[in-house]
Amino acid sequence: MFKSMKWPLALVVAGAIAISVCILFFLSLKEHESQVTALQRDYTFGLAAMVAEDLSDEMRALPLSVDAIKAELNTLSSQSNVIAIHIFDADRQLVTYAYFNDDKAVGSEAIAALPVFGQGAHVWEKRLVAVKKIDYEGRVLGNVVITSQLADFIAENRTALINRTLPYVFLIVCVFVLFAVWMMGRYLKPLQALSRFTESISQSKNYTARFEHTAHYEVARLGKSINSFIDTIEVELTINQEQNDTLVEQQQTMMRLANYDSLTGLPNRQFVVDNLRLELARVRRSKGDLALIFFDLDGFKGINDSLGHETGDLILIEVADRVNNLLCEGDLVARLGGDEFIIVPDREVADVALHNLAQNLIDAFTEPFFLRGMALTVGVSVGIAKASDANFELSQLMSNADLAMYRSKARGRGTYTLFTMDMVESHKRKMSIANSIDNAVQHDELLVYYQPKIDMQGDIVGLEALIRWRHPEFGLIMPGEFIPIAEQGGKVSAITYWMMERVCMELPDLQMLLPSPFRVAINLSGHDLRHTNLFDDIHALFERYQVDPQYFEFEVTESAYLENFANADRFFKRLSNLGCTVALDDFGTGYSSLSYLTRITIDTLKIDRQFIRDMDSSNRCRLVTSAIIDLANRLSLTVCAEGIEHASQWQYLAKHGCDHMQGFLFSRPVPLGEMLNLPDNFSHLISHRK
Repeated sequence: MFKSMKWPLALVVAGAIAISVCILFFLSLKEHESQVTALQRDYTFGLAAMVAEDLSDEMRALPLSVDAIKAELNTLSSQSNVIAIHIFDADRQLVTYAYFNDDKAVGSEAIAALPVFGQGAHVWEKRLVAVKKIDYEGRVLGNVVITSQLADFIAENRTALINRTLPYVFLIVCVFVLFAVWMMGRYLKPLQALSRFTESISQSKNYTARFEHTAHYEVARLGKSINSFIDTIEVELTINQEQNDTLVEQQQTMMRLANYDSLTGLPNRQFVVDNLRLELARVRRSKGDLALIFFDLDGFKGINDSLGHETGDLILIEVADRVNNLLCEGDLVARLGGDEFIIVPDREVADVALHNLAQNLIDAFTEPFFLRGMALTVGVSVGIAKASDANFELSQLMSNADLAMYRSKARGRGTYTLFTMDMVESHKRKMSIANSIDNAVQHDELLVYYQPKIDMQGDIVGLEALIRWRHPEFGLIMPGEFIPIAEQGGKVSAITYWMMERVCMELPDLQMLLPSPFRVAINLSGHDLRHTNLFDDIHALFERYQVDPQYFEFEVTESAYLENFANADRFFKRLSNLGCTVALDDFGTGYSSLSYLTRITIDTLKIDRQFIRDMDSSNRCRLVTSAIIDLANRLSLTVCAEGIEHASQWQYLAKHGCDHMQGFLFSRPVPLGEMLNLPDNFSHLISHRK
């Protein structure tokens, strides 16, 4: 109700003054009544003394003259306050009386019932009773009792007093109240100013303002304290603002780190995942579709390994710039990690547009990267998937794009692939195969097939051991399918060990079937050569099964041999010292560096089947084949051609000095049990051809 404490205080002060004045006025009335009562008592008693003196003569005469006494009493009728006068004799017997100014005067019986008062004026039942004895020369003749009004007299005097003094009292109260209000206003003015100041600070939040304190006493000290508080608040606000700015900057940095790749500045996996969830929900509601393009860099690992991660980081930055320049406004490109990137086109899901974007992406990397004086070429393998094919599930969509990208890598890299549903089944098959490899090795689900090698006379001079897998669900699986999966899972060494052990176990049976000397060729991969205990494992198997190492030949591709040349060459030299031979497989399709032929430890060159396949139709293939044979003969190496399917190919190779041959013309790979069905010599195939 009151916005200022001035008015409540004014009311309190006014009330206090009014109450104080009323108390003083009441006390004054009481004092006045006391004085009026005393005055009236003196007056009445004096009147009684005067009557007693006037009646002393009449009271001495005998008999008493009542009429004379009464006439004397009637002279007092002018006394306004006198009610009655009673005259008693010495024996307290009523002589006479007179009544004045009251219709309800006290009767003689009542007077007779008066308490025995001594001489003087006494208050009795709101009346004043004055008793004075009538005496003469020391002898008591009687008593005069005068009864007069007291309450009414006091009331009249009180009313008169109030009427005379009340205006002055009211005036005094008003003056004092106004003076008190003025004094409060004067002394509360600094406090009000301080209140307005604090209110303005609260509203404006301007903590640079200060209270100008010209007041004294507590208000001045309060103003100084408030200024001190504001100083502290201002300092704290400054510190808080600085800390808040630091926190905001740190939060922005954390947001960037949480949502953006620190190297390329592209959105990261978390940002893409969060946004894709929202986009997938949107396109599902709108019955639309969304495309996802997944790609990684071909050859990036080689650059990282050979030139260092710093160069790799520079390439990643350049890749981000090229892709950003390629895309349209609204398209999203992000780095998922390593050399993996993702593109989300802005609502463009038509197959033609996606094919064009993927081709443009591949074309953008045909130009090399010029870094530190070097021209580095990096390609991309691209996979494309649509949300509708993944039932708008984020994890499935990214998995589909990843599958399509790896299909591009399998097709030769530098290509793009649009996801189709059959890839899921293929992926499930691969996953099932990968998860079953350990079980296959432990439960002997793997099989060894043998394909004979024939010399120029048609005799079997060797066998190539080839692995097969009779899967309980998928049936017979060829090594071209499960060996790459085993290599990716790091399980190919276990398969190689199983195969070598099985060949060692079956070698006595092979010796019984083939009376002529022969060698069994076992293929080793680059993963096998990285196995540091490979030689020890081979030597242990030979010792355990008591087999002659001269029955074994180990085949390795050029790329596997030269990938880690020093370790591989040392390993094959130890095998040669043990009595095994070494064959270089698929010669002509790998590095084909003639300088390496002078340094590597090999006994046999195997001509790749692609030269043999095109021999009948390509003169160049015939020339290359004859050149390889001639080169091997000059280096004192045995030469073997694989993939022979026609007698004309055998005739050409034999004519040009090829030592050994193998292919479907002679026999497909067969298990040990079918080796009995093979002829001892295959020369009839040429004669039959003729």
